[in-house]
Amino acid sequence: MEDYNRIIESLSVSFVKARNINILRPVTIENNYDVENSLFLVMAGAIRFGKEKEEVFPGEILFVPGGKQISLSFGAGEVISLSKDEFLTHKEQYFKNLNDESFGANSYSSISFDSKVFDSVNFFASLDIPAFVIRNSQKLGNLIREINRENNSSFHGRSRIIKLLTEHAVIELIRYIIKNRLFLEQFATNSTYFKDPRLIDIFGYIKENLSDDLSNKVLANVANVSEDYVGQYFKMLTGINPQDYIEYQRMEMAVNLLRTSKKSIREIGKDVGYKDTAYFCRRFKMMFGIPAGKMRRRESLINV
Repeated sequence: MEDYNRIIESLSVSFVKARNINILRPVTIENNYDVENSLFLVMAGAIRFGKEKEEVFPGEILFVPGGKQISLSFGAGEVISLSKDEFLTHKEQYFKNLNDESFGANSYSSISFDSKVFDSVNFFASLDIPAFVIRNSQKLGNLIREINRENNSSFHGRSRIIKLLTEHAVIELIRYIIKNRLFLEQFATNSTYFKDPRLIDIFGYIKENLSDDLSNKVLANVANVSEDYVGQYFKMLTGINPQDYIEYQRMEMAVNLLRTSKKSIREIGKDVGYKDTAYFCRRFKMMFGIPAGKMRRRESLINV
């Protein structure tokens, strides 16, 4: 129990976006991928996910961890399958963003957020858990709806309220996982972050030096272990190898720069450690399913 409290207390949570959506035409996005975590509250119709197309019914919530490529189907009935790139090009044909709660026959309400341990490790990505359905959690559903109400309002203190509500939602999500004894092995592994200061040093160094050389040799010097051992050590404690973790962090930073800066794609690639712009663009599209330039155009529009 104490480890769970330490995890919760260490988390920094930041709101990314909220949306109420009417689904105009049922659609499947075969390779959906986002760096942030998302909660989808089905209002009417259905959402299906994964290879098995597990169905999420009205009143239920789908949690999709950041950093996971997944098939998502929105709306009941016959669907058309699209890549993420194709969907974003024609999204206005499939989704209508709502500024209120005028939900139709196929609709959902969602929030997206970042949650990091020690302000550097994506918590849910580090657990390496799959998307899953949350049932019988009226409190979490109410929080999702309230965050959307605040997001669509012009009340004073709106941003502060959204931040507090998002933190509450993340805690309710973790409480649900613990109460239902989900992913206990992953939680136990995650608690190792609090027991090995060398790992924390590596996380901190990676965060501060994404544009520099982050080879295993460099990480070995940070942790004061051998170059041959550092990869095994990192994977033993986190479940992933350090270079995969580094690429995820670089791409997460690239998305943030696309959202918040006017830097060129070349500059962004360089800022996150890619000297070869063409290689950066290839890796970006492979990870997100869309080119970096299209990601920027998407982020400049209303969130859908």
